[in-house]
Amino acid sequence: MKKVGNFTDKTAAEQLLPKVFSMLDRLAAKNILHKNKSANSKAKLARYVNRLTAAVA
Repeated sequence: MKKVGNFTDKTAAEQLLPKVFSMLDRLAAKNILHKNKSANSKAKLARYVNRLTAAVA
């Protein structure tokens, strides 16, 4: 998650995003993370990646 948060290039962040989402889903399925925490983290990362385009454009 930290890697995606440090990206400034949207394409690189978009490529890594599905892997991070999958990791969060697996952690939630194993009850390591609460499902709501996982969902909130995914939403926050998605917002960050979407804002990268707004900052560049």
